[in-house]
Amino acid sequence: MSELTVAITGGTGGLGTALARRLKARGARLAVTYLIPEEAEAFESELGLDEDRLLLRRVDATKPDQLVGFMAETQEAFGGFNGLCSLVGGWAGGRDIDETDDVRLDRMIDLNLRSAFYAMRAAIPHLKTQSWGRIVLVGSRAASDNPPGQAAFNMTKAAVASLAASAANELAEYNITANAVLPSVIDTPATRATLPYADYVAWPSPDDIAAVIEYLCLEESAVISGAGIPAFGKA
Repeated sequence: MSELTVAITGGTGGLGTALARRLKARGARLAVTYLIPEEAEAFESELGLDEDRLLLRRVDATKPDQLVGFMAETQEAFGGFNGLCSLVGGWAGGRDIDETDDVRLDRMIDLNLRSAFYAMRAAIPHLKTQSWGRIVLVGSRAASDNPPGQAAFNMTKAAVASLAASAANELAEYNITANAVLPSVIDTPATRATLPYADYVAWPSPDDIAAVIEYLCLEESAVISGAGIPAFGKA
């Protein structure tokens, strides 16, 4: 088995940190992007990885040129990588379709869809040079449930699942799998603050979701590709 080396976009938040802890325990090398310096400092301090095991760079995942540069730097630093986890995503507030303006729509497309597409497009040429590869995107339960009042969010997360399935078909000949994990609401301080009266006990934790992503990064997960995997907890 070749050494596991994973590029994680948006990797210093709650989910990214949980995933990095798990991958570190497996001896993986990590290349991680961030936007918020304070998050990056906390991440680096907690992980405690040596410089030869961690590449940490500030990257705006909605800017394709920045992702191209990051993937090239990851390739150079580690001599190749065999995993991509695109964790960037976000919520710009809910609105009915006829009340969704172009600014809100564009923000959802940028955060949830373009960020994943740009990361994949930049990473795939490097992944193709390896003997095997794994791509994991993060969608949402909303991709299938389509709750009202948030059509822009729903459709961009549905597109993420479609993107993973499309990549799985394109990349099968290279022994590269692609899957989307579809969480319900993840139990983080930010989501609790946003939904203070919700039953957060039912929500999956960041580590719960990270465990699913971790498995999909491993060589032994080869039989799973093109899937949209529900990770709802008890919600």
